[in-house]
Amino acid sequence: MKKIIAAGGLVTNKNNELLMIFRRGKWDLPKGKLDEGETIEACAVREVEEETGIKDLELGALLGITYHEYFDQYVNENVIKESHWYLMKAAGSTATTPQTEEDIEQIIWADEKTVNECLINTYSNIDEIIKKFRQQ
Repeated sequence: MKKIIAAGGLVTNKNNELLMIFRRGKWDLPKGKLDEGETIEACAVREVEEETGIKDLELGALLGITYHEYFDQYVNENVIKESHWYLMKAAGSTATTPQTEEDIEQIIWADEKTVNECLINTYSNIDEIIKKFRQQ
């Protein structure tokens, strides 16, 4: 099975709220595919910036790697996505702009209670990486 490498971020603000995006009917975290010649860290920052409009991100440590399978319509086959998740802080403005061409409908800064509500309607790998985030 073809493997796709991706990276994204668990972004917090000065109020310790977590950035969540709503895409394709589920709550998610910003992430995307690695470009040729790009480092995985640069990919994580670029994808968060592109999908959310947030600039001036502080890149932190690698939190973990998740895997999930899906059907990729562009290559017309099932693939496995390896997503590298980094801790990030919104160092400047926390204003957001959803990247609608990536089907992002909504972006929120979620407190603990709201994150729990979002986890009811998310993917298992997102639930897994948020649990890891909370344990650190």
